[in-house]
Amino acid sequence: MKLSVKVDYACRVLAQLARHHGEGRLSHIEDLARIEAVPANYLVQILSELRNGGLITSRRGKQGGYVLSRPPEKITLYDIVKLIEGDLLEFGGNADGQSGKRVQQVWREVRAALEAKCKNYTLDALMTRGPGEMYYI
Repeated sequence: MKLSVKVDYACRVLAQLARHHGEGRLSHIEDLARIEAVPANYLVQILSELRNGGLITSRRGKQGGYVLSRPPEKITLYDIVKLIEGDLLEFGGNADGQSGKRVQQVWREVRAALEAKCKNYTLDALMTRGPGEMYYI
């Protein structure tokens, strides 16, 4: 399984929007692109998908911009990946052969575990609290 750059960009931009949730101001595409190091022309497409998928709302015009459609703790990593990529894990095999059914069952279990884990992470867990925040692995 490989997640696309598009998912990475969507997560980063949504995390940035989450930082400003509840402040009553809209974020501008130029600022989002600069702060999260996302190409602005590609960001337009991503924001359109996020808006059409109901994760953000937008307003046009000079005072326009983007904002989360619901609180950060109500938007999961699963919501984001599902919207951008579709299923988290697609298995293209079949149930042929002696082991086919068991292999499919195991992959279904792996997908269910991955989906459950992604549903546990919300935008408030993805956003940084400040510009210099460090993470240790």
